[in-house]
Amino acid sequence: MSGFVFPPFSTCDFCDLYKSDSSGDFRVLPPVFREFGGLSAFCGPVYTVQCLEDNSFVKQAVDSQGWLDTPTGRVAQVLVVDGGASMQRALVGGNLAAAAARNGWAGIVVNGCVRDLAELEQQPVGIRALAPMPLPTEKRQQGLVQLPVRVQGVWVRPGDWLYADRDGMVIAPRPLV
Repeated sequence: MSGFVFPPFSTCDFCDLYKSDSSGDFRVLPPVFREFGGLSAFCGPVYTVQCLEDNSFVKQAVDSQGWLDTPTGRVAQVLVVDGGASMQRALVGGNLAAAAARNGWAGIVVNGCVRDLAELEQQPVGIRALAPMPLPTEKRQQGLVQLPVRVQGVWVRPGDWLYADRDGMVIAPRPLV
């Protein structure tokens, strides 16, 4: 169920507009993430998973409906996975990326690693992560969902809006376009 159309946006334009914001509402993720998916630009409301070297709840999320029905239509969500920046195991691979695309997710941001790079780039979903790692996780059913997470020192809350393009990723408490 891919095929969502995102409104045109530019993270640089957002940063120009909100550069003097001192409220903490507008946040910019540091430039440590690499692109791995088939979409370089994506946006949507955030759904969070916090886990460490166990992607059980990541799988559960991407296997479920990745969009929200709103009064203005369907809106694809962005899955933000706080993997504690672990470089030991990959939290997303080709099967999970395919499930995310099939179930209408706009993108996945992993504060950790991914694997199956050739498969990831074939999926019509945005994927950002810190690095590739071929080793998969072990399934222990450990993790938490839909709570505020701290990704590279930046707070990301369920329902925040994340915008990603080739220039970077920004977060706001409401839609910016």
